[in-house]
Order: sequence, then structure tokens, then C-alpha cells
Amino acid sequence: MSYVDGFVLPVPEANMDAYRKMAELGCEVWMDHGALAYMEAVADDVPEGETTDFFRAVKREPGETVVFAYAVYRSREHRDEVMAKVMADPRMKDMGPQSMPFDGKRMFWGGFRPIVEKTA
Repeated sequence: MSYVDGFVLPVPEANMDAYRKMAELGCEVWMDHGALAYMEAVADDVPEGETTDFFRAVKREPGETVVFAYAVYRSREHRDEVMAKVMADPRMKDMGPQSMPFDGKRMFWGGFRPIVEKTA
């Protein structure tokens, strides 16, 4: 079974072009180092819930939207190998907190082990 890293973060709508450029670079780097799939998607049909929702999860502020992203790997071990290469890649050197077009303190992420999986 594969392994998935998931990310959710708030992005100011005014920074979406800068975010898209950063996401395109991230996609290139992750795929170059062996990720099986990489996706960055912006909120489109995301309802506001009564108790919790994506917007509350990132403490969305006025003028922000939510991005959901993920990368897929062969296994947890493969993920660890890919991530080590990604973090050592020179293309990532300028991707520190000061250069992010969003508030990284409100981003959350984690690694997930599938319990049901099927691909076409």
C-alpha cells in the first residue's frame, strides 16, 4: 500500500500567483525525487460548517482561501527517502518561512497510511 502526505494552508487571494509559482516548483522537485503523484488544489466547493471546516482549521482571515495539497509515495519508507532528497535539493533553499506567500504558522500537515486504496 502507498503512503500520503497531506497539507492544508491559508493563502491570501492576492498572493495566489506567487503561491502557484511556489507550488509548481514544489511539484517539480517532489516528482523529480520520486513522488508518485503531487497535487495542489484551491478551495472551490468548500462549505462553511457549523462546528468545524477547512476555514476554521487554518483560522482563515478575510481575503484568504484554503489550499489542500498532497503527495503520494510507494510506502512510508519511500516517503522518507523522497523527503530527505527534497529537503536537500538546492531548489528548495529559498523556501523558508520568510519567503512563503502565506502564513506558515496556520498550515498543518501529516503523513497518512491508507486503509482503503484503489487506482484506475
